[in-house]
Amino acid sequence: MLPPEVLAKIQRFHFRTRKLASEIFAGQYESAFRGQGIEFAEVREYQVGDDIRSIDWNVSARFGRPFVKVFHEERELTIMLLIDLSGSHLFGSRTRFKRELLAEVAGMLAFLAIRTNDRVGAVLFSSGVEKFLPPRKGPRHVWRLIREIFTFEPENRGTNIDAALEFLNRTTRRHAVVFLISDCLDTGFGKSLSLAAKKHDLTVIRIFDPAEETLPDAGIVTLKDPETGKVARVDTSGPRVRKLYEEWGRARREDLIRMLSGTGVDLVEIGTPGPVVEPLLRLFNRRRRRLHA
Repeated sequence: MLPPEVLAKIQRFHFRTRKLASEIFAGQYESAFRGQGIEFAEVREYQVGDDIRSIDWNVSARFGRPFVKVFHEERELTIMLLIDLSGSHLFGSRTRFKRELLAEVAGMLAFLAIRTNDRVGAVLFSSGVEKFLPPRKGPRHVWRLIREIFTFEPENRGTNIDAALEFLNRTTRRHAVVFLISDCLDTGFGKSLSLAAKKHDLTVIRIFDPAEETLPDAGIVTLKDPETGKVARVDTSGPRVRKLYEEWGRARREDLIRMLSGTGVDLVEIGTPGPVVEPLLRLFNRRRRRLHA
């Protein structure tokens, strides 16, 4: 049984996210992601402007006038959310923790999926795969998914993106639209990412907090790694220390961009102080222009 304050928080989030998905993203998501094939719908008489390659010659010969085959896109998709619940997401320097932002992004994508009758599933992971929610349809399934994101306590605090991608490649045989939602504080997952990108339509959504990019001048501080538990005392007043920290953060982001280049994987970056809507809209618009080009 969930505590009343946690239940109320999830219900508020559920209502707000569903409203945003219905009002702001109407049509954007559907036009950005296509099905994986077409299915035969009907045969009708030829009209001026129809592609002559679609003429059904057997039916046309039988009736003595041209008829064309009409096909519809096979729309139903499988959406898979790979959700990083490692300890580093329990960090937030301003308005919210990274885990809260991650939950909002995942919930938004789940609501967009059920609006178009797509199936949505999730892989919750840390040092390994912690929980697998098979793809299903419907609002009740999305409610369960959001509840799990908010309340699930992983057994481990580390990050292993490679394990999550390998699990996806083993268990999801058919083509899926996949969103990897993580702060990407990990290395060594390039091979499994490349394999997943060949099989699925993969997007990486990087969650970050500005304090991870720039170290403030706060004198001597005690820092604790939320994933390993290691503690260190750092003198942040030194310009050289702050510069090295910024360079490290920049290099980590550049490594991720290099890894994604050439794979066809989109990268979306969303910070804890900022909104969720605009970055996702930019992704959908970018994909729609690419599909229609």
